Amino acid sequence: MTDILRQIIAANRAGRPVAIPSVCTAHRQALEASLTLAEVLDQPVVIEATSNQVNQDGGYTGMTPADFIHFVTDIADNSGVRRDRILFGGDHLGPQAWRKLPTDQAMAKAHRMVADYAAAGFTKIHLDCSEGCAGELAQLADATTATRSAALAATALSAAPDPAALIFVIGTEVPPPGGARADDHGDIAPTTLASASATLAAHDDAFRSAGLAHALPQIGGLVVQPGVEFSPMEVHPLPLARDPGLLAALQDWPGLCLEAHSTDYQHPEVYPRLAELGFAFQKVGPALTFAWREALYALDTLRGQSGCSTGPSLPDEMEAVMLADPAHWQAHYRGTSAAPRLERHFGLADRIRYYWPQTRARAAVARLFGDLDGKALPDPVLHGHFSEAEIASARQSPHSLPQALAIARVQTALRPYFFNPAVFNSGPRP
Repeated sequence: MTDILRQIIAANRAGRPVAIPSVCTAHRQALEASLTLAEVLDQPVVIEATSNQVNQDGGYTGMTPADFIHFVTDIADNSGVRRDRILFGGDHLGPQAWRKLPTDQAMAKAHRMVADYAAAGFTKIHLDCSEGCAGELAQLADATTATRSAALAATALSAAPDPAALIFVIGTEVPPPGGARADDHGDIAPTTLASASATLAAHDDAFRSAGLAHALPQIGGLVVQPGVEFSPMEVHPLPLARDPGLLAALQDWPGLCLEAHSTDYQHPEVYPRLAELGFAFQKVGPALTFAWREALYALDTLRGQSGCSTGPSLPDEMEAVMLADPAHWQAHYRGTSAAPRLERHFGLADRIRYYWPQTRARAAVARLFGDLDGKALPDPVLHGHFSEAEIASARQSPHSLPQALAIARVQTALRPYFFNPAVFNSGPRP
């Protein structure tokens, strides 16, 4: 399947506006929605895990890299999705999860993690050592970042069952403390050509110095900022007419494309435009779990309107869960653009996504579905909350109607990323 990524890179570099979505979530229903949509459209999809989500210590999901692949393939098998359309990616693989440790200890952890990702079958490996460890600057210079990333690349190549299958992604667009900076027009400033070129040059030097010149063609993606971002309560749309000219940085790298992060919530026409600008890898995550929450809250409203509720509302239950454990939102939502409760529930970073696995939250969702299961929900009742396409899709689903509606809403959020022509499908069925 790595060949699909290389085909997409080649086609994009040849001037065709093609790209592949990289879905970054560990939410079971969001993954099911993503995988089944890819199956229906007969398209490949990248499923990514981040270093904080999944690592040798379990991350915040409790899963190792091998666990995560089993988790995703189990969802695929149970949903009738072909495994060979799924590519696995590791995002921001570096010392971030352990950056409070001294450098040598944090990097030792990072090497173990990258080895585990490669050994488990992840083939799209984002090497990101841009954040400093204990006693270092928050953001490191290109030379240091590249040297550490090259060392991690060597570890990945040594651990992978098929080293040639690995595609490395380098660079980062993590915003500075306080968030990405908007210009005088309210737009997010893109990465400069000089900065992108410097990142590539530093990695070229570092790979050669590490004896990895032969692996330079395996660098397939460069993460840069195209000018898309979202703050807690505001989307910064891509200025469609603007071309930051970042493809010029790739002129000596024919097998390389650009990768865009934080593309969530953009208008559908943005994604093919990003592809035109060279962004063949397009990441999405919070928008999918935001759509799940949006659908569940709509269903909770319907439950109240139909008089079939058997307990507290879902928003009230989730508020109690988040207040009891503020670690996942307190440092992110400060109430500057809206009341703190609104940010907790409706913030675009979707910090609420960390709470769905908790016991009380799972029980509240199960009660919501249980209250609505078997109840008459005719189309006129649903039209105030769900689109005709979502309702039609849900009525064809093997799931109960409430669950199917929530999955359909997630697919609505992801559907704009699948704009490629059929020639980039996953290949003939066996």
